[in-house]
Amino acid sequence: MKENLNDLAAFVAVAQARSFTRAAAQLGVSRSALSHSMRGLEERLGIQLLTRTTRSVSTTEAGAHLLGIVAPRIGEVQLGLDELNGLREKPAGTVRITANDHCIQSILWPRLLPMLREYPDVRIEFDMDYGLTDIAAQGYDAGVRLGDTVDKDMIAVRIAADMRMGIAASPAYLKGKPPVHTPRDLTDHRCINLRLPTYGGIYAWEFEKEGQPITVRVQGQATFNNALLMLQAAVDGMGITYAPVDLFTPHVEKGLLVPMLEDWWPLFPGYHLYYTSRRQVSPALTLAINALRFPQTERLA
Repeated sequence: MKENLNDLAAFVAVAQARSFTRAAAQLGVSRSALSHSMRGLEERLGIQLLTRTTRSVSTTEAGAHLLGIVAPRIGEVQLGLDELNGLREKPAGTVRITANDHCIQSILWPRLLPMLREYPDVRIEFDMDYGLTDIAAQGYDAGVRLGDTVDKDMIAVRIAADMRMGIAASPAYLKGKPPVHTPRDLTDHRCINLRLPTYGGIYAWEFEKEGQPITVRVQGQATFNNALLMLQAAVDGMGITYAPVDLFTPHVEKGLLVPMLEDWWPLFPGYHLYYTSRRQVSPALTLAINALRFPQTERLA
């Protein structure tokens, strides 16, 4: 005879609680429905399992015997179901993120590395890109842009403080070169350019002083679409580079680069992670968002 597992679980609840009322509350059913289920179980088995009085419920000898057999197994089944549910909810899968090299190196990788070590079933795929990528069309889970370039229909999460840009060059390059007093003086120097696909050409260097912005188009022998390579070219003496200040500061401290025009260094809105509001956020992406959020306060459930 095959008994309904729910009825057996209900029997265990009643026998252990010694009350239809308390057991019904635990199971989330009505007292009358629970009583009906127990009578049905007894009829199918052909033996009385419970002794009912107006004040209490107790097991018969047969009921006690059944309880000893079923209760441990019901517990094992529930434990197994809980483990299965945990596997279903366990973060897993691949999170694809598009971002520029500076952001990947300085923010994404350092903060996501501990998460990857803690959750071995989660995978992160980085795509290095300076373009304003349409993440929905290109199949990315998220992208990173400066705060003022995130589309309005995206959900944006700040992952970094505002970013200051500056210029620097190696002592070897600057030796014997004309001084740089204003951004306009850069036109007399060899500079290292950045090509941006979104602009369709060479990025014009932006400066600001006392609220007055100025843009300068510079020339040089080397052009890259990678900030780390631009920095290396500057260290190698190929000219002046324009880069995030935090990126070249370690080289300044080592004497490999010399900063210039500090009074003109502009401040840009910090990096924001963005993802589409039309897509359900996976547990793996939720983990990534919480690991990257700046400052580390509010968490995404």
